[in-house]
Amino acid sequence: MTLSFRSDAYIDGQWRTAARRFKVYNPATQKVVAEVPDLAAADAEAAVAAAHRALPPWAAKTAKERAAILTAWFDLMIADLDRLAGLITLEGGKPLTEAKGEAAYGAAFIEWFAEEAKRAYGRTIPTTAASRRYITLKQPVGVCAAITPWNFPMAMITRKAGPALAAGCSIVLKPPHQTPLTALALAELAEKAGVPAGLFNVVTTDTHTADVGRVLCESPLVRKFSFTGSTAIGKKLGAACVGSTVKRVSLELGGNAPLLVFADADLDLAVKGAVASKFRNAGQTCVCANRILVEHAIYDAFSAKLAEAVRQLKVGPGDQPGVEIGPLIDEKAIQKVTEMVGDAIGGGAKALVGGARSEAGAQFFQPTVLADVTRQMRVNTEEIFGPVAPLIRFRSEDEAVAIANDTPFGLAAYFFTRDIARAWRVAERIEAGMVSINEGVYSNEVIPFGGVKESGLGREGGVEGLEEYLETKFVNFGGVA
Repeated sequence: MTLSFRSDAYIDGQWRTAARRFKVYNPATQKVVAEVPDLAAADAEAAVAAAHRALPPWAAKTAKERAAILTAWFDLMIADLDRLAGLITLEGGKPLTEAKGEAAYGAAFIEWFAEEAKRAYGRTIPTTAASRRYITLKQPVGVCAAITPWNFPMAMITRKAGPALAAGCSIVLKPPHQTPLTALALAELAEKAGVPAGLFNVVTTDTHTADVGRVLCESPLVRKFSFTGSTAIGKKLGAACVGSTVKRVSLELGGNAPLLVFADADLDLAVKGAVASKFRNAGQTCVCANRILVEHAIYDAFSAKLAEAVRQLKVGPGDQPGVEIGPLIDEKAIQKVTEMVGDAIGGGAKALVGGARSEAGAQFFQPTVLADVTRQMRVNTEEIFGPVAPLIRFRSEDEAVAIANDTPFGLAAYFFTRDIARAWRVAERIEAGMVSINEGVYSNEVIPFGGVKESGLGREGGVEGLEEYLETKFVNFGGVA
């Protein structure tokens, strides 16, 4: 399949080039696949100004009118699903089957929020005086800015742009320098769907990332800022937003998800769930099982079953048939995973399978299972973002929960048990914004996605996702009696 794509930025309904451009690489081959404008602060300011101009007529449309345009955008995404998936694989390395799943997942957010636009309800409040009537209105927060990551180059955009546009807002997007082509393809489809100029802007940049980010955080025209990425960067961006203009902020940050396997669990189901959670996108997801905690009584049996399942995973370029593990995004990523595995093995852990770089290419790492991991090792305390499953032994429910919660992060958590009482207890005790019982994958457009502690602020998806882009205005109507 020959992929066609846009490679210029998109601001105020115009495709914008620049004298300086940066290269986009295929992580499976390290070959250049495109060169994209390296825009600067002035371009970001122009995008914000365009979004500000486009906002009033869009906010004035009825929810049904906005929903019709969003539905047209969704329909075009579905019709173009194969090309979108191909772009996700080309610039991000994700296996094509996974990329198709992400493309459908990303499109689903546009469909969902097109529907939710018509349900942005205010309310009537019982009055405290006969002469007054109390009501609340839901109104768009205003111009929004978003910075998205490379690991889900489509879904992380639609999860922000969908509710923003549905609520009546406009948005300026800075996609990652690793995967800008998917964002530009979405802009192309938005234009075809009739999304008015200035409502959805894509500012591509590489060397000017900090300057563009500063504009999005500090511009007084931007009223809402949304970021998905690392906790360290999220803290800085959130502080800049609040310190400059006190913007509404949503932060979906790092994770260190535990996956607990209790002795009463269905082992085959637990192995299947662990593989699905840990090795999706080569472990490069913020909600993947970062550390796997296994009860002592079944530790050896589970370890053997998991190692055998992981041994069967096929590694290679994402566009090859049957590939389940693609490349890591760049050399920096593979160096980090190599160092973390080396730290674990040096500290006494044992690689039951894998444990080194793969022969598939420079940025590939073997799917790995590490036994005898301790709580002090980096693979337990840090987010791995690679295809490495560390196994930690526990002896009681209390110990398992204590290990699971022993982290500053709290995005996702998983556990496997057939004890209904335990399922309730552990779900309530684990400190995470999302908990999945007996399943390793749960993400979809209808659920509220987000974390607690240093994993972020706010929720994306579900009915909660629309609320992030709406202001609640109270109106006191006096002189009635």
